[in-house]
Amino acid sequence: MRPGGPPNARPGLQQQQPGTPGRARRRPDLTLPLPQRDLTSLAVPLPLPPPPSSAPSSTSSSGSGGASSMPMPMSMTPPNSAGSTPPAPPPLGELERVRRVGSGAGGTVWLVRHAPTGRAYALKVLYGHHDEAVRRQITREIAILRTAEHPSIVRCHGMYEQAGELQILLEYMDGGSLDGRRIASESFLADVARQVLSGIAYLHRRHIVHRDIKPSNLLIDCARRVKIADFGVGRILNQTMDPCNSSVGTIAYMSPERINTDLNDGNYNGYAGDIWSFGLSILEFYLGRFPLGENLGKQGDWAALMCAICYSESPAAPPTASPELRSFISCCLQKNPAKRPSAAQLLQHRFIASPPQQQPQALAAPPC
Repeated sequence: MRPGGPPNARPGLQQQQPGTPGRARRRPDLTLPLPQRDLTSLAVPLPLPPPPSSAPSSTSSSGSGGASSMPMPMSMTPPNSAGSTPPAPPPLGELERVRRVGSGAGGTVWLVRHAPTGRAYALKVLYGHHDEAVRRQITREIAILRTAEHPSIVRCHGMYEQAGELQILLEYMDGGSLDGRRIASESFLADVARQVLSGIAYLHRRHIVHRDIKPSNLLIDCARRVKIADFGVGRILNQTMDPCNSSVGTIAYMSPERINTDLNDGNYNGYAGDIWSFGLSILEFYLGRFPLGENLGKQGDWAALMCAICYSESPAAPPTASPELRSFISCCLQKNPAKRPSAAQLLQHRFIASPPQQQPQALAAPPC
């Protein structure tokens, strides 16, 4: 017997692992280090695991032609910031469609009214029938969006399924989107920027990247409250749609390094990308037009648009703007994403903290 060997080992024979004849026992003293990941730099908008396939569906009859409503299962809905589970959405059969209020690449939005209470909601009906993987991803995303509670985030109340069609119930903003609006008053513009930035900072703290900040996704109500819409589910739909059918308007607000990965050594920081899109939107509000060239509209030729974003000088506020606004826009539209401040840092900028005192009358009051 060899010194230090097992008591029953015979010379010339190797000890074998059970069930693996002919293979030597692995040394138990050898370990491999686990890879280290910087969790603070990751944007993980879908932290929930997929639901068990054996879990029962929590669909309930809507009482309308066999349609079924599909609020999130209670086991799928994490607690909100207050520690309580969001309430279930009202049954689909109790929602009456009033009128269509908008449409886009992902679906059509309807103003609906809850018959028993008279409360108004926005119901987004997604186009087409989606495969099971996409449906599961949207379901997980809705469960997360339902927990988002912030005054600058459009509230998501739940999701339904009717004849294979997905419908999402959202907070209704009676003023519509800020697309096409001009905000010449710097004090009002600072207030709009502050509200949107606070919502972006909230999403980024939760490791959620919007990826599609633009004027049409910023909604306003009669009280001039501004809220961010169309994050999460809109991103999933954009990823699963044919790229040839994607909106040129969305490309117009992409950051340079997202379009041309060579500009940042192939690295894309989604948080910094949101800041670029936000800054471009604020500048558009002030100018009353898309900032990238007089003759280059956001719905123009996509190749010329991408060249302008990647290779032209960053757009800037005009000399007639205050030094605070010019500095604020310059911070947001840095070509190097590493030089763009975070949303939390921009909330401390003097344009936000001490806006010029002007009467906010440049933006026409939304219809009420």
